[in-house]
Amino acid sequence: MEILTLVALIAAGAYILKSRDQRQRIALLGSHLGRYQIEKLMESLTSGYLRCLGEDDPERRQQIWSLLDSTEEKLSAQFNSFAAEFARTPEADTRVSKLPVAIPFSTKLFPAATFDLRQALMVHARGIAGVMKNEANRSAKSKAFTMSAELFLMQHTCHWYCKSKTVASARMLTRHQTSYEQLIDAVSPETREAYLGLIGS
Repeated sequence: MEILTLVALIAAGAYILKSRDQRQRIALLGSHLGRYQIEKLMESLTSGYLRCLGEDDPERRQQIWSLLDSTEEKLSAQFNSFAAEFARTPEADTRVSKLPVAIPFSTKLFPAATFDLRQALMVHARGIAGVMKNEANRSAKSKAFTMSAELFLMQHTCHWYCKSKTVASARMLTRHQTSYEQLIDAVSPETREAYLGLIGS
């Protein structure tokens, strides 16, 4: 009975420590993101892509694409600024555990099994900007598909930092019916190479 009580106490303590760490991470990321309209612009883009792809009138569809180009430029500029600002955050606060579940102090206990969120955000900033500039000459539909993947992978990284990789992947499946592996396959080759190189996969 005493062993069960001890185990329960340890589990409760670990849960409290994990929750506190996650709250601090959410607050830190939110304090930086709160200065920008990144989430609002993401919603405008993704809903705009769907609206455009469902539009039968070619002229109307082209008008929507033009508006979305402007939104992409704004989002890219804001995300660049956000990533540059977040890069000034101390490294001790930006390590992300590669372990599948959240464990208290894991970034300090297992530093080799971590990556730096600041570097990941820079990868995402370059990826979003690259797709926006469309130097690969993607069609409008292909560009929208790739940009959506870039944005969703960035969102996955932020959730991974705040919670865990498992939670981030589950949220992506629930919200967008897209797996983490599908996102990796769908982003630009440049983003995929840099991202996988950073996280060590």
